[in-house]
Amino acid sequence: MQGSLGILGGTFDPVHFGHLRLAQEVAGALALNEVRFIPGGTPPHRATPRTSAEHRVAMVKLAIADNPMFHIDERETRRGGLSYTFDTLTELRSEVGAAAPLVLIMGADAFSAFDTWHRWRDIFGLAHIAVAHRPGTALADIKSEALSVEFAQRRVDDAAIIAGAPAGAIVVVPITALDISATAIREAIQAKRNARYLTPAAVIQYIEYNHLFLKEIS
Repeated sequence: MQGSLGILGGTFDPVHFGHLRLAQEVAGALALNEVRFIPGGTPPHRATPRTSAEHRVAMVKLAIADNPMFHIDERETRRGGLSYTFDTLTELRSEVGAAAPLVLIMGADAFSAFDTWHRWRDIFGLAHIAVAHRPGTALADIKSEALSVEFAQRRVDDAAIIAGAPAGAIVVVPITALDISATAIREAIQAKRNARYLTPAAVIQYIEYNHLFLKEIS
């Protein structure tokens, strides 16, 4: 059986401890061999990142440098145009082969709008989905009946199912609640407040050296 590969996408503007702990806990719960951080180029569902792809990639590299299970994948920032997860997973599937389990990691809020993603149904044929969920809180409401049906039919509770099949299942993974956001970090830096313990020290040093986030893009 081939090792399972986790995929965590995002703008990472900047990357922070919430991203890192999320990846670590999902990897542990699902026995993933590797988690790839994939900074997005131009996201179709979010505002344009405040910083360039070059800076965002550099910050992720610094943040994950001491974890041998974490790796960066720059394909979306190099591809150009809108960053569609379907395209990225299609490329990865062709690279790892038909049998290797791929696991797309996302938060519950993102999953609640998953039916708005480009070719969302086809993604189930390429990867499993791990929905990170904070214990003690309700899962975000799924407003789409079509997504509710898929969730009910595909949800599994046994991590072994994820490891034993290449794609198609949805698993909810409880994670530690860390109320950290990239927006809060940018606002702290702009207001000249200390962002220590929100993101790794190496990332803060990079931000300070390159004078990032001092002004928001209007």
